[in-house]
Amino acid sequence: MAAHDSSSDVPDDDAGLARARAALEASGIDFTITRHGRVRSLEEAAAARGVAPSGIVKTIVVRRGEGDHLFVLVPGGREISWKKLRAHLGVNRMTMPDAAGALDVTGYERGTITPFGSRTALPVIADETLQDTVSIGAGTHGAGATVDAAALVAALGATVADVTDPETPRA
Repeated sequence: MAAHDSSSDVPDDDAGLARARAALEASGIDFTITRHGRVRSLEEAAAARGVAPSGIVKTIVVRRGEGDHLFVLVPGGREISWKKLRAHLGVNRMTMPDAAGALDVTGYERGTITPFGSRTALPVIADETLQDTVSIGAGTHGAGATVDAAALVAALGATVADVTDPETPRA
């Protein structure tokens, strides 16, 4: 395992980042932590982390039922297809918890959520378009963990499925 921090002069004074880093290290996969501060777009985040926009991975917490949550890994430029996800899971209804609910389940604020170091171990579904080098949240705002997509899927024991659609351009 190799870990690299692109800003190693910056201490892990953030509990979320420290928890995510420890879980990444325990997973045994190669990763690089990049701390870049807040960004305003998918393209800015991708440039800051050195990946293609499709390589920015959003970790979405979804609720199948009371106390039954899972993570969905959504590549940049795509959004969850609720119809595909429900069909894949064989359920009729799914919701996203509110910000407080997501924080309670994961220990991370929205915008920082990662399966690595989550307060609750949850099943993970990775969209089938996830490939090459990707960057996933690292437990704090303005930071990401860049990893190989196949290694990410393997380390998380993720199920790979077609669960997203391309984002609809905004008019």
